[in-house]
Amino acid sequence: MSSTASSPLLQLEQLTAVRPGPQNRPLTVVESISCTFRHGELTALIGPSGSGKSSLIRLINRLEEPLQGRIMLEGSDIKEMPPPLLRQRIGMMLQKAYLFDGSVLDNLQMPFSYRKRPLPGPDDPDITRCLALARLTPDYLQRDARTLSGGEQQRVNLARALVSKPQVLLLDEPTSALDRPTTDSLGQTLKEVCHSEKLAVIIVTHDLRLTRRISDHLLYLEQGRLVESGSTAELFAQPKSEGLRRFLVELDDEKH
Repeated sequence: MSSTASSPLLQLEQLTAVRPGPQNRPLTVVESISCTFRHGELTALIGPSGSGKSSLIRLINRLEEPLQGRIMLEGSDIKEMPPPLLRQRIGMMLQKAYLFDGSVLDNLQMPFSYRKRPLPGPDDPDITRCLALARLTPDYLQRDARTLSGGEQQRVNLARALVSKPQVLLLDEPTSALDRPTTDSLGQTLKEVCHSEKLAVIIVTHDLRLTRRISDHLLYLEQGRLVESGSTAELFAQPKSEGLRRFLVELDDEKH
């Protein structure tokens, strides 16, 4: 990570996680990973299927628990944080935008409902702010969320994640079901939000074109291990490991 950036917001220290494998034998999905994430930087996690990318971000949001190691948010172990507070500080977007029945406003009110806080109205500053960040106009608020296009639904998903004012935003293949123009548009929005709001954004993706366009940093994983990390531009230009070099070539060949 850049030496000129602020101190790390999020630190992973020797993180190891297992889950039951074939015949109930332990399967290591993340092994001894240490890395840092900083304010205002977008980091892409790439690697072959099964390399531990999604497991890693699930650990960061405590949807899974590590066997060893710890995760520090601003110097505090996330295990010591109440889950509602943790999920407020670390937001998450999944591959599919899981929206609730009702209007867009109903969906944006959900985080307040979970925390038993008064529900904001359509003119509330938190609502108008997150709408603007997600590049949605106020007229969306009264629309039925489930009738929107895939790209619009992911923008609502983004707005809902941002309404809690998180410090970290985790994204697991958020554009995989979208067409190229919609992917490019949403990707640009994510990049702008990351930089303007000084979030640490971590995205799992197989889309190398998107990775190259929007990410500041790159983590390459293989078989649960962190093989290579650094500036996206530098690693695309000069991958140091044979694994990353082969991975970039193979994915490029698949496009052609």
